Amino acid sequence: MKNWAGNLEYSSTEVHRPTSVGELQELVANASRIKALGSRHSFNTVADTDGTHILLDALPQEVVLNKDKGTVKVSGGISYGALGRALEEQGYAIHNLASLPHISVAGAIQTGTHGSGVNNPSLAAAVVGVDLVRASGELVTLTEDDDEFLASVVGVGGLGIVTGLELAVRPSYDVRQRVLTDLAWDGVLANFHTIASSAYSVSFFTNYTGEAIPQVWFKALDTEAPLAELFGGAAAKAALHPLPDMSAENCTEQLDVAGKWLDRLPHFRHEFTPSNGEELQSEFLLPLDQAPAALQAVRDLAATVAPLLFISEIRTVAADEFWLSPFYQQQSVALHFTWKPLQAEVEAVLPELEEALRPFGARPHWGKLFTPGLYDFAALYPRFGDFRALVQANDPTGKFRNGLLDSVLGVAVTS
Repeated sequence: MKNWAGNLEYSSTEVHRPTSVGELQELVANASRIKALGSRHSFNTVADTDGTHILLDALPQEVVLNKDKGTVKVSGGISYGALGRALEEQGYAIHNLASLPHISVAGAIQTGTHGSGVNNPSLAAAVVGVDLVRASGELVTLTEDDDEFLASVVGVGGLGIVTGLELAVRPSYDVRQRVLTDLAWDGVLANFHTIASSAYSVSFFTNYTGEAIPQVWFKALDTEAPLAELFGGAAAKAALHPLPDMSAENCTEQLDVAGKWLDRLPHFRHEFTPSNGEELQSEFLLPLDQAPAALQAVRDLAATVAPLLFISEIRTVAADEFWLSPFYQQQSVALHFTWKPLQAEVEAVLPELEEALRPFGARPHWGKLFTPGLYDFAALYPRFGDFRALVQANDPTGKFRNGLLDSVLGVAVTS
C-alpha cells in the first residue's frame, strides 16, 4: 500500500479491515505492532508500521446528532466532507474545515490539522469526547473531565486507535468567498495581523518570489460586513485556482457568492476527487506575532525554495490546550509548503528552511515532511515529558510505535 501522495510505500506485513469495533479490539490485543490508516493523507511515516495495518473504512460509519447537547458523535474513519453533508441536512455545522474535505476526521485531529482564522482553533478544538482502543485492546471513552483527554485528542497515534469522536456543533451558517490579487509584500508584512483578521478565514498563496503575493482568499461569514478595503490589491474578476495555470472548476465558489459553510470553507469541492500523487507537503507553525519576520526569512530563501514549490499557503490558527497540538497555548501562523514530487530535492532543502524558522519557535505538522532530529520537542511543547510518560505507561511494549514516533519521543522501545 501507498499513501495518498504516492511518495511512501508502507512497511506493514499484513492489512486488516475490521467490520466492528470488537473485531478491531481483538486485532489490537493480539498484535505486536499495529497502526490505523484513514484517508492516508500524510506525507511521512507517522502512520506506518512494520506490523499490522488497520483500515477503518469498513467500520460502521455513523453520524449521530444530539441537539440537546449541541454535539455530534462520528466514526473516526468518516471524512469531513461526508460529515459536513450529514450535519447540513439537519441544519448544523462545525466551526471550521481544512482546505481539503476528503481527509478523515480521526487522522486529521490526531495530527493537529486545521483550517484558518485568527479566532478559529484547529479541528481538534471541536472534540469533547474520544473513543480509542488502547494497546491492551480495551475500548475507552475520554471526555474533557478525564486527565488523559488533552493528551489523547492530538495523540499522533501513540495512545491508541481512534474509533469515534464527539464534536461540538453549531447552527449552520453561510460564508462568502472573495479573492484579492497582487498584494505587495511590504504592505502584507507591515499589516499582516490586520489583513489576516479581516475575515472569518484568510489564506495567502505565494511562492515567496517577486514583490507581491499573487492571491489572498477571504472567507467571510455572511453576517460580516463586506471586505472594507483591498489592501493595495485588486479584486479577482473570475474564479481562481491557487495555482496560476490551473482551472478553478474544482475550487469552491468565489466572487462573494454566499453559500453553506461546507461549500466555502474548504478550497476544493467535496464532489471533486483529488488526484493521488503529484505533490509533497510540509508545514510549520509559529507564534502569530513572529509572522512578519518568519515570512521575510522564507523570502530570503526564495531562490532555493521556489523552484521546488507548487505553492505555499499562509494561514492563522487560534490557540488550544492539547499537549501535542502545534497550537498548544499559542495563537499561530501556519506556513504550508506544497512541493513538487521531488522527494530527494525537497528533503535536501528542508533542513535549511527549518533552520531558518527555528529562531521563531517553529513546530512541524505531525503528518507532513520534516526533519525530526532538528527539533527540541521538550522545549517546544511544555507538556512533552508528560505525554512521553503517558505513552510509555499505556503502551509499554511499543505496539503503536514506529521509527518516526521513536525519533520524536527520544526513547525507542524494542521489546
